Amino acid sequence: MTSTYTFEDGFSVHRLGFGAMRLTEWDRARDGAEAVARRAAELGVTFFDTADAYDLGLNEELLARALHPYPGLLVATKCGHARPSRGEWVPLGRPEYLRQQAELSLRRLRIDRLELLQLHRLDPQVPLADQIGALARLREEGKVARIGLSEVTVAQLAEARAIAPIASVQNRYNLTDRASEDVLAYCEREGIAFVPWLPIARGDHATGGGVLGKVAAGLGATPAQVSLAWLLRRSPVVIPIPGTSSIAHLEENCGAAGIELSDDDFARLGELS
Repeated sequence: MTSTYTFEDGFSVHRLGFGAMRLTEWDRARDGAEAVARRAAELGVTFFDTADAYDLGLNEELLARALHPYPGLLVATKCGHARPSRGEWVPLGRPEYLRQQAELSLRRLRIDRLELLQLHRLDPQVPLADQIGALARLREEGKVARIGLSEVTVAQLAEARAIAPIASVQNRYNLTDRASEDVLAYCEREGIAFVPWLPIARGDHATGGGVLGKVAAGLGATPAQVSLAWLLRRSPVVIPIPGTSSIAHLEENCGAAGIELSDDDFARLGELS
């Protein structure tokens, strides 16, 4: 199992990333949030995921305070999903809005180029070509290095790739939620990074019940660690991004990188879906 993923341009990241969303909560940074981000980097995390919509840009600003100038790190951000109120998410893919948000992300992250800008959601009210075209122009101008998509189908991904190179796809996917199996298979064939959000299995499995709990107990690991270890073995293009605001949970999650699943355990876990 390879521990790194290398983009087409040669930039490599460790395959266990960090989702920063939980470091902020609506309009404030959580206590110790910057320390969590810095600890993630100390533990070898090199792929950090954020978004302009996470607490109205506060999440990006927090990462800048904690990690700038990002030595050896890739900070991926997202645009195209507005959050006008708590719990409300609205796709917003007008080209002028995407450009505006990209410019704001550059300012908040204190950089001249976004290493990975992902379209947070496709806006059904705006032609896909217009949305991807806006990101492609930012790439041509040198303000974006790589373009990614989130929550897309295989057909949408293929359509987008006809307009601009797509470096990553971020869909919900975990041990017990594999609705995006066909998208992952496509990404694996085409060499596109697949970044599962909500990567840790939920429900009874998360509490240690059933097969997951038994495998975890046999390895002296936690169910969360085994969930992540399964993803890391599932495909070499997978970059899970578990998120937390706790250093203890962060260290637990990062421990998944050192877990080796046997063929039998991997097969047993694979049957959970």
